[in-house]
Amino acid sequence: MKNAVFITMAIAILLFFSPQIGFAQGVAKYQTHYLLQSGVALQGYDAVAYTQNKAQKGTAAFSYTYHGIKYQFANASNLSTFKQNPDRYEPPYGGWCAYAMAKNDKVKPNPKNFKLIGGQVYLFYDDFFSDTLNYWNKDQTNLKQKADTYWKSIFK
Repeated sequence: MKNAVFITMAIAILLFFSPQIGFAQGVAKYQTHYLLQSGVALQGYDAVAYTQNKAQKGTAAFSYTYHGIKYQFANASNLSTFKQNPDRYEPPYGGWCAYAMAKNDKVKPNPKNFKLIGGQVYLFYDDFFSDTLNYWNKDQTNLKQKADTYWKSIFK
């Protein structure tokens, strides 16, 4: 009888805490693999503004945490838009440079160097000597497939 009560209680405890454990593990996955600057995604740039073809800095006054990642927005309207469908605005490859991801690497992009593909913002590294967006544009289909494959292999 004692064993049956113990087993029942153990099962109840596991069922109660399982969702919280899974959520914590999911949050840790995002925090481990996303490019974060002081805990903020997209180096503080507004995820919704990108879809309006603007690289615009967000502010702490308009911020929202999703999957344990903090996003900042330029205004209340963009914040509200993000809250309605956050998955639509999350950056591919965790905000890392798309070209570098295709080369099996993580490189911090320039948040002002981006391209919209299918409504999502892809970010690219650039410096005085090179602009990876130019390389990407020469072979986008192939590079995107490689970047997708590499991201899936690390973001498990």
